[in-house]
Amino acid sequence: MQQIADTDSQDDGAYTFEDVSVVMGTYNEEAAVGGVLEAIDDATDGAAEVVCVDSSTDRTPAIARDHGARVIEQEPQGYGVAVSAALAAAERPVVVTTDCDGTYPMERLPDFLDEINAGYDVVSGDRLYHGADTMPPFNRFGNHAFALLASALLGERVHDTTTGMRAYRREVIDAIEWTENTGLSAELLIRPLARGYDVRETPIEYGERRGETTLDPLAGGAAIARSIVDVCLEERRR
Repeated sequence: MQQIADTDSQDDGAYTFEDVSVVMGTYNEEAAVGGVLEAIDDATDGAAEVVCVDSSTDRTPAIARDHGARVIEQEPQGYGVAVSAALAAAERPVVVTTDCDGTYPMERLPDFLDEINAGYDVVSGDRLYHGADTMPPFNRFGNHAFALLASALLGERVHDTTTGMRAYRREVIDAIEWTENTGLSAELLIRPLARGYDVRETPIEYGERRGETTLDPLAGGAAIARSIVDVCLEERRR
C-alpha cells in the first residue's frame, strides 16, 4: 500500500463533510442504530448525508428516519446486496461505509476525511491493530486468517480485509463492478488494491456490539474465504 505524505486538509478544494455520504446496510439493529446515527451527526456537525438500506422487521428504519437518515427499504438479500445498494444511492464525492451495530468509532470520521484529503483513494479501518479484544475469539482468528490469505494472493500485506469502516473517493466506487454478497467487505478492499489505487489501512478501536449478530460465523467465514480467493484470482486475470 503506497504511502503518501500528508497535506493540509484545509487547502482550497479539500473535501468537507458537506461532500461526504455515510452508508450502511441495516437489519434489525434497533438497539444500536440511533446511537450510531447520533455519533455520525456529532462527528460531522450534521453535514454528512446518511443512507441506510434496510431489510428489518423491527423499528430500525423508523429510528433511522427519525435521526435524519435516508432509508431505502428492500427485501432481505444479504450484506453485500444491501451495502451495494447503499453505495449506489450515495450522492456525494466521498463515501464512507460503516456498520450500524455500534462497534465502529464514528468520532474517527474527521481523521478518515483528512486521509482522503491527503491524497488516498481508500482509507480502511484496521480493527486488528489494537487487538480487537471485544471481538469474539473465533471471529478474531478468522479475520487474521482472511488477512493472511488475501496477503498471500495479492503479494502485498493486508491487515484487516473485512472491516466495515472505510472511506472511498466516489470514482473508486463507480469504476469497479462489485460482485460479492457476504464477502463484499473483503472485495471492497481487494479490488482497489489490485488495481493500484492508493490505499491506507489506519488503526481503529473496535467497540462492543450492541444487539445480536445475524451472521453464522462458520457459513459466513467460508463464504468470505471463497470471495477472497475468487476476487484475487479474477483480479490476477485482468
